[in-house]
Amino acid sequence: MSAAIDSVESWSGKDRGDENFPVGSALIRPALRPHVHAFYAFARNADDIADSSALEAADKVARLDRMEAVLLGRADGGSPSGVALRGSLAQTGVTPRHAQDLLAAFRQDATKRRYANWRELHDYCRLSAMPVGRHVLDLHGEDPATHAPSDPLCAALQVLNHLQDGAKDLAALDRCYLPEDMLAAAGSGVADLAGPAETPGLRAVFTGLLDHVDQLNREAADLPRRTRDRRLRVEVAVILGLSRRLARRLRRGDPVAGRVKLRKSDAALSLFGALRWAA
Repeated sequence: MSAAIDSVESWSGKDRGDENFPVGSALIRPALRPHVHAFYAFARNADDIADSSALEAADKVARLDRMEAVLLGRADGGSPSGVALRGSLAQTGVTPRHAQDLLAAFRQDATKRRYANWRELHDYCRLSAMPVGRHVLDLHGEDPATHAPSDPLCAALQVLNHLQDGAKDLAALDRCYLPEDMLAAAGSGVADLAGPAETPGLRAVFTGLLDHVDQLNREAADLPRRTRDRRLRVEVAVILGLSRRLARRLRRGDPVAGRVKLRKSDAALSLFGALRWAA
């Protein structure tokens, strides 16, 4: 990379407040919040590269490779968020593996536009979502056993996001995460996402994926109990509550006609329900 290029990163303008779920919120221990934010900034900038409609796939991969090189100390310039996260990892002792897994997912996003079945989609979530929960748990010094219930929660959140943004992803990137075998079985196809509203076939696919999400949320139900840090325990309980609420909203709403979103009341009720974990 030329010395004249300050950074391979190009921020989309999104920040933590644009996410469905809290990212390093006030519930997190203050001393750890900057480290959560450093991880989020790195992930956000890498995601923005993968989701750019202006960059070619090879350029996206090269930029993501540069971010990894900076993260691992193999390069010093080109990724400010990589420098910041490298410093965070040095302070906390958390492995860079979680960030590297995210980069692998974003490289996949640069080149893979379709998913054959649920197994492929779930394998993508192993790289694109599960590392986020693992990083936060490791940052808090939680037992690695907490990864087991964290992984399905993170996968549920990822699939919910795919359902929310399916029409937008297709229009902007010709990318579709809806499993092709589910679409075919429902008599639907990727092109249906370009319509003004969901078709009966798409609704059948959405329902099938939400059934998977409900199962993932059930598998995640034990996460608050297993989490030792009191503040993090409340945070993960809030996120679990929001995941369940968004799944219910997506069963009732049409994500093709417009983005189905959580409301302030969902956040308030999820927080209220999570307070029992504050003791």
